[in-house]
Amino acid sequence: MAKILFIGGTGLISSACAELALARGHELHLLVRGRSDRYSVPAGARVLQGDLRADPAGVARLLAAERYDSVVDWVAYTPQHIEDDIRVFTGRTRQFVFISSASAYQKPPRGLLVSEDTPLINPFWQYSRDKIACEERLMRAFREQGFPVLIVRPSHTYGPSQIPICVGSWAHPWTAIDRLRRGLPLIVPGDGTSLWTLTWNADFARGFVGLLGRDEWAGHAIHITSDEALSWNDIYAEAARAVDVEPNFVHVPSDLIAAYDPSAGAGLIGDKAHSVVFDNSKIKRAVPDFVCNVSWSEGVRRSLAWFEADPVRQTIDAAANSLWDRILEGYARAWPR
Repeated sequence: MAKILFIGGTGLISSACAELALARGHELHLLVRGRSDRYSVPAGARVLQGDLRADPAGVARLLAAERYDSVVDWVAYTPQHIEDDIRVFTGRTRQFVFISSASAYQKPPRGLLVSEDTPLINPFWQYSRDKIACEERLMRAFREQGFPVLIVRPSHTYGPSQIPICVGSWAHPWTAIDRLRRGLPLIVPGDGTSLWTLTWNADFARGFVGLLGRDEWAGHAIHITSDEALSWNDIYAEAARAVDVEPNFVHVPSDLIAAYDPSAGAGLIGDKAHSVVFDNSKIKRAVPDFVCNVSWSEGVRRSLAWFEADPVRQTIDAAANSLWDRILEGYARAWPR
């Protein structure tokens, strides 16, 4: 079994990976700044307190006696973060896993099917451009220094605590369900026919944990997603069926949404507005037992059950509600009376 360090490890995706790694008998250390109030540290993990971003030298001292089969940085977003990773973990691990993003792939895509060979170009979203820059720096370190990087690219991955409506609130996912139940409209970007892929976090974990400690994959990039591709219309309609209400959806052009909400609009124009279907042959070759068992139909019902089990979880994003209403009012003014 492998000795593994997660930098982070209590997030939506990483917590599912941590649980599975422990269930498979790996020795798991979590380097965290503090205890998350949303995801608990799984039993059996060793927790190390340290802040790699604020005090990389302190983390190096903390880990001075440690050597790992695999180190995974779940919270690296900029090239400076990568410089810290390279300095601290050179010579300390047989494998370094960088969590990138499938949003780094070319937008707009030139073809429907996306593989790991698809170019990395995203002129719309700074988050994606930063991930691309991180990948480029790590691959240079691999070529010049033998730094043992493996790049993993998740796409839109969710779990019990998320309901991934395209125009929704990530911090307060129940907001969209509350609107559905009150008969208020939800915004669907464009005509709703673009294809999108949603992946349950425990399904992602099955592929991801199968890669840990596998130093033969150094220098590679691999995305891990479901094979189920649905239109946004289908995704929204299934959410409405799960809530057992008649859908009330309004199709609004993506560029209009982005004009009202530039921060969210970058991720919409730079990712979710485009049809994306993934070729998962590489992860299936690397991890033959990788399979996604949770369809969107089942996943949205699991998420609803999680929220309904505790009303405290059903928080509402008042600012998002107000913004969506302004977008809908602005869109309505474009139509002749």
